[in-house]
Order: sequence, then C-alpha cells, then structure tokens
Amino acid sequence: MHGELGDTLAINLALDVITSSAILFIISVGLLIIFGVMKILNFAHAGFISVGGYAGLVTTKFEVSPWLSFPLAFVIGAAIGAVLERLVIRHLYKRPLDAILAAWGIGIILVQLITILFGREIQFVQRPISGTLDVIGESYSTYRLFMVLGAVAVGSVIAWLLQRTRLGLNTRAVIMNDDLAQALAINSVRVRFISFSLGSGLAAMAGAMITPLSSVDPNMGFPWIVSAFMIVLLSGTSLVSLAASSFVLGGAQVLVSTFVNPVVGGLSIVILAAIILRIRPEGFSLE
Repeated sequence: MHGELGDTLAINLALDVITSSAILFIISVGLLIIFGVMKILNFAHAGFISVGGYAGLVTTKFEVSPWLSFPLAFVIGAAIGAVLERLVIRHLYKRPLDAILAAWGIGIILVQLITILFGREIQFVQRPISGTLDVIGESYSTYRLFMVLGAVAVGSVIAWLLQRTRLGLNTRAVIMNDDLAQALAINSVRVRFISFSLGSGLAAMAGAMITPLSSVDPNMGFPWIVSAFMIVLLSGTSLVSLAASSFVLGGAQVLVSTFVNPVVGGLSIVILAAIILRIRPEGFSLE
C-alpha cells in the first residue's frame, strides 16, 4: 500500500513539475524575445497577460470555440504592442530606464482599461479540453498536459523563425551586435518593432492559455511577472536556456509547495534565482 502511494505521489509530482515548467515557459517566452532584442525588461508584460485572459473571456461570453481565444489573444496583443512600440517605446531606445518606466505605466493603463470595460469581478472561461487522461496508470488533467504540447509548439515555431528565416537572421544580428547590424544595412528599428509586437502577442496568448486553469480578473498577470523576470534573467537570449530555467525553477516551486508550504513555494523561484545568479552571474545562458 505504501509503495503504491509512493508511486502515485512520484508520478503526480513528476507531471506537476513538467506541466508547471511548460506553463512558465509559455508565460516567459514573449518577455525573452523583447529582452533579447531590445535589452529592456518589459514591465507591461503583466498587462498583456491580462489582455489575453479577457480575450478568452470574450470567446466564452459569445459562446464560440474556446480554441479561438489563442489566436484572438495573439492578434489583439500584437496589435496593441505594435501601436505602443510605434508611439512610445521607439522613442526610448537610447534611454532604457525611461523605457522600463514607460512599459510599467503601459501595463497599469492596460489593466485600468480592462477594469473599465469588464469590471473587477473574478470570472471564468470555458476550457478547450476537459477531463483527465491516464498517464502511467494515474489520472491527470488533460488541459495541463496540453500545455506541455503548447510550450513545445511555441518554442519550435519561434526557433524556426529565428533559425530559418531572413527576419530571424536579422534579429540574431541585432541581438549580437546592434551597431554592426546597422552597418550591414539591417533595419534594426524594424526588427525591434516586429520583436516587440511578437513578444506582446505571445504574452497575450499566454494569458489566454493559462486562464482555463484559474480565473480571469484585471490583475491576473501580476502574480506571474516576478517569476517570468527571474526566468528570463537566468536565460539570457536562448530558448534552450529558457526551457532549462523554467524546468529548474518550476520544479523547485512544485517540490517546495508540496513538501513545505505553498507560500514558501511561491517565493522559491525568486530565492533560487538569486542564489544561482550569485554563484553563476550568466545564469543558464548558453552564450
């Protein structure tokens, strides 16, 4: 009996670690793209997550397929990001601290606009997939398992864009040496515009994807923002490093929450990231 309980706990813990890591990867990947290209931490990230959550709520309210919430959130987030980059962020490239403050203000404005349009109450959305699947003899949430496939799909598409397209080549050139990229006639302004729009769209899509696991409210993005920042700081500009950081920090959070305390588990990401950065300042970066 004790052996069976131990096996059950081990399987569920392993699945929790894997799915939590996938969720953190999806939450952080848009932030990584903007940080890698523009060298600023986009504090508006939490606002875009909330935008995506309410895109999911709109599909629920209009009783259309919840699968549409993902592309809808991406399009809305990317469109908002494009406008904000053109009107605000573009003029602050050479003033990174001002850009960070501007992004923070943008995030607050997005949350306030959402509050005006939808109210402050907590609401819920329809899941695209419900029920459980048997994994090694144990029942587990189908939607959480889907998030693993979602993380793999998002990571694969971004890796393909970076490695196999002209835009990806230009983006990597800007990341490595912006001045040299401009000397080679690469339009770094256009690269930044596309990167900020893409990162904003991915943040909103992440909001739509995590919403079925919890609930929707205007401030839903803020609990994720610190974890995402810590993961990106450990990752540099590498998707592989981002996956490794998500796995290590996500795994630590699950284990500490399970065996110690959920509140302490929530702090474990920040504490462990600080320790890793103290010992290894470059984090998990492969650069």
